[in-house]
Amino acid sequence: MNFHSPYSHGFIRAAACTPACEIADPEFNARSMLELAREGHERQVALMVFTELGISGYALDDLFGQDALLDAVEEGLRTMVEASKTLLPVMLVGAPLRHEGRLFNCAVVIHAGRILGVVPKTHLPNYREFYEKRWFASGRTVRESMISVAGETVPFGVDLQFAAQEMPDFIFHVEICEDVWLPAPPSDFGAMSGALILTNLSASNVTVGKADVRKMLCSAQSARTFSAYLYSAAGPGESTTDLAWDGQACIYELGELLTETERFPTKSQMCIADIDVERLRLERMRTGTFNDAATLHMTPAKSFRRVLFNFERPQETVALERAVQRYPFVPADAKRLDQDCYETFNIQVQGLMKRLKTTGIKKLCIGISGGLDSTHALLVAAKAYDQLGWPRSDILGFTMPGFATGDETKSNAWALMNGMGITAEEIDIRPLATQLLHDLKHPFSGGEPVYDVTFENVQAGLRTDFLFRAANQRNALVLGTGDLSEIALGWSTYGVGDQMSHYNVNASVPKTLIQHLIRWVIKTESFDGETDQVLQRILDTLISPELVPAGADGVMQSTEDKIGPYDLHDFTLYYLTRFGLKPSKIAYMALQAWGDVDAGQWPAHFPDEKKRQFELPVIKRWLETFLFRFFTISQFKRSASPNGPKVTSGGSLSPRGDWRAPSDGNGRVWLKELKDNVPDA
Repeated sequence: MNFHSPYSHGFIRAAACTPACEIADPEFNARSMLELAREGHERQVALMVFTELGISGYALDDLFGQDALLDAVEEGLRTMVEASKTLLPVMLVGAPLRHEGRLFNCAVVIHAGRILGVVPKTHLPNYREFYEKRWFASGRTVRESMISVAGETVPFGVDLQFAAQEMPDFIFHVEICEDVWLPAPPSDFGAMSGALILTNLSASNVTVGKADVRKMLCSAQSARTFSAYLYSAAGPGESTTDLAWDGQACIYELGELLTETERFPTKSQMCIADIDVERLRLERMRTGTFNDAATLHMTPAKSFRRVLFNFERPQETVALERAVQRYPFVPADAKRLDQDCYETFNIQVQGLMKRLKTTGIKKLCIGISGGLDSTHALLVAAKAYDQLGWPRSDILGFTMPGFATGDETKSNAWALMNGMGITAEEIDIRPLATQLLHDLKHPFSGGEPVYDVTFENVQAGLRTDFLFRAANQRNALVLGTGDLSEIALGWSTYGVGDQMSHYNVNASVPKTLIQHLIRWVIKTESFDGETDQVLQRILDTLISPELVPAGADGVMQSTEDKIGPYDLHDFTLYYLTRFGLKPSKIAYMALQAWGDVDAGQWPAHFPDEKKRQFELPVIKRWLETFLFRFFTISQFKRSASPNGPKVTSGGSLSPRGDWRAPSDGNGRVWLKELKDNVPDA
C-alpha cells in the first residue's frame, strides 16, 4: 500500500468530459475523445464519461438513418477500442447502434482493448424540440441480450452494471440524458442493486435556467441514492441550427458538488474528482432504510447482470483531486456558515425552551468561567428567556474562582454576566478545596505544589456540587456547558464538571464551531458595545481549564498542549463517527487538508486564526491520542450523558442517539490500523 496514493484509501478518480465534436464525423470525434482520454491516463483517471451520441454528434436529425454514417460510427469505436489497450481509464462513449433492425441511442463501455458492454437509452424524449422516437427505439425492454458492435459480441441491455474485480467498491451504472429527468430513473435501480457511481451521458441543449435544473437533478440523485453522479452535456461543435449547447459537466457525491467545468467552452474540456466510494458504501451500510428500499423494489424483473473487468490500480504518489475542508463542522462558504449558525443557535434555544416549559421550572443555574463554552451556553439561555418572555434575572450565573483562575477570565465572566443582565454571584471555592485536600491528606494542603488529577478534580467537583445544591435551593435547573469535542475526548470529570447537568445545550456543538456561533451572535443580536468587547476578549482567550496555577514563566495551563489541537480532533471526530472511516484514511485526508498551510484559500471568516500546518508525524501522534481517549477511556462518561439536542449533521454522541457503544470497550483495532498503515514520516 502506498499511503500517499488516493487509490489506497478508497478513492476512484473520475472525469466528466465535454469533447469538441464535428457533426456526422466519427473519425474526428473519436480523435477528440482520445485526446482527453490520454490526458486522463496521465492523470490516473479510472472512469471517463463522455457525451450522449458523442461519436456521431447528437443534433443530426435524419442523418441517423444513413448506413454510411452508422458504419463510420463503428469504425470510430474500433479506433477507440484499439487505443484503449494502452490507456488506464474506462471510457463511456455515446453512439447510435443498430441491432435487429432497430437503432438504439447507446452508451458503449470501453476498457483495455475491449468493449465491456452496451447500455441503451430507456426514455426517449419526443416533445418540444426533441424528436428521438423518430429515429431510435427505447431500450426499456432490452434485458439479457447481446449485441454485435465493432467486431465484438458483447452484453447489451438496461440490466448492466460494471464492476472492477480488484477494487470491490468500483461499481458503476450507466443511464442516458432524459433517463434522469423522469420519476424512477434507471439509476435508482442501479444504485439499489449495488452501483456506487452513477453516470449520465447527456446531450441536453441549453436554455436559460436549465443549467441550474441539471445541477439540482444531479445533486438530488446522488443524495437520494447515496452515490456519486457524473453528468456530461454536449458542447462545442454540435449543430446550432435550432438549438444551442453549453458543455456543462459536473460530479456530485452525496448531494455535494465536487467539481464542474466551465460552461460554453470553445474547446474540449473535462472536470476531474476523486470519488470516495468507500465512504459511499459505508453510508449505505449505516442507513438501513436504503437497504429496505432495495428489498422492496428490486424484483427479478429489475435485476442486473454485473460485467466484471480487470483494473490495475495506480500506486504512484499523486495529489488528491478533491477539496478537503480543514473544518468539516465549519463551512468555508461565509453565507452557508451564517445559515448554519442561525440554525444551530435556534435549535439550542428551542431545546432549552421546551425543557423549561415541560418542567415548569423557571430558573437556571450556570457556571460562568469566562471561557467559550459557558459563554455560548449563557447566550443560548438569554435568548430562550427572551423568547419565553421571562426576565433574564432568573438566570443565576456563578463565577467560582479556584487556585488557577486568572484575573482576565474572572473579570470577563463578571462583565459578561452584568452585560447580559442576569443574577450574578461569586463563590470562592478555594477554602472548601483546601479543606477537602487536607482531609484527603493531599500534599498540596501541606504547602507542596503538587498539581495532580486529584488537585484538579477537587476544584471541578466542588463547582458542580455547588451548582446542583444551588439549583435544589432555588428551584432551578443546572445548565450544562460541555461541548461535543470535550465529550468525544472525555475531557471532563465523571459526574462533575462539564460531564453532568440537568440539560446540556452544547452537547452536539464541536469546539471549532463554538467560536463562530459567538461571532454570529455578536453580529445578529443587539448588545451594547461593552458586551461586544467582552465577547471578543473571550474569543481571544487561550483555551484552558484553569485548574493548575501558571508556571514561573507566567504561562497558563493549555488544554491543547495537553490533549492536542481541536482543529485536528474535530476533523477526526467528524470522519470517524459520521462516516466510520479507518484511521489511516483519516490521517491521509488530514494531511491533504493541513499538510500545506497555503493549499487552498484560508477561510475568510477565520480572521483571528493563526494559520496552522500539521505534518504527518504530528497528525499521527494526535490521532493516536484521540483514538485512545475516544475508545478506551471516555465511553463510560458518554453512556451517562445528560439530555441535549442534536444540532449538527455531523451527529452527536448521545447514548440515546447517534452513538451507542460499550462502556468497557477498547480501541486496539483502530490503534493497530493506524500503526500498521500510516508511516511515521
